[in-house]
Amino acid sequence: MARQKPWEVDDELWAVIEPLLPKVERRTRHPGRKRHPDRLVFQGVLFVLHTGISWEHLPQELGFGSGMTCWRRLAEWTEAGVWPRLHEALLARLRSADALDFSRAAVDGPHPRVKGGPKTGRSPVDRGRTGSKHHLITDATGIPLAVTLTGGNRNDVTQLIPLLQAVPPVRSKRGRPRRRPDVVLGDRGYDHDKFRRLVRALGVKPLIARRGTEHGSGVGTQRWVVERAFAHLHWFRRLRIRWEIRDDIHEAFLTLACAVICWRRLVAVQRRHS
Repeated sequence: MARQKPWEVDDELWAVIEPLLPKVERRTRHPGRKRHPDRLVFQGVLFVLHTGISWEHLPQELGFGSGMTCWRRLAEWTEAGVWPRLHEALLARLRSADALDFSRAAVDGPHPRVKGGPKTGRSPVDRGRTGSKHHLITDATGIPLAVTLTGGNRNDVTQLIPLLQAVPPVRSKRGRPRRRPDVVLGDRGYDHDKFRRLVRALGVKPLIARRGTEHGSGVGTQRWVVERAFAHLHWFRRLRIRWEIRDDIHEAFLTLACAVICWRRLVAVQRRHS
């Protein structure tokens, strides 16, 4: 049996995605060309996300539709808010499977190269090159809880509160939805007493490395999970270099990649329990 390609969507995953997609009724008068199936188009979007190929070079023989069709459908679904809801739905499934650990969270913010567009800026740590930053918060095991995009000139610490606030309310089989970790871990880039106070005001305990402490000690022994999560996130080639001029499209790819990582973790948990 051939191994499933990473952009192929099985029935179980499609059962989660399909209800989230906006319904488009075909016109009775002058219906025009029949709309390409959503499932195939979604696989085309995943193909671009995984391989980093340009839209116009999407192979037609795969049956996913043209690159422009996939791009337009991605923009349509992005405007409809599909990707945050998909990510939230998969986080809820992980929590119901006792695979989400809110005892602590970790944050980080490396930056990819960029070809232009909004939410870019000259990075002070990359020889002044223009870039964007991906800011990520994960649970204690490295599952992505939220991701944000800023210009490369934005200091990491300015995104600490927005990241905590971006974590969606994650439901479970029992009890109230959970959206705040008990503790948040950060490196020296987040060392600022003002933001420690703001974090505490959200009911979260900050464990942030102080400047001057030795590398590889303290919180560094626990926050490696977010660095591993970034490695998984940037395994999607489309995220290594920001090609999208529109920031909402790049953010859509970011959130979709987080959702795919959550799905893979959920499948792994189900396999262990089966």
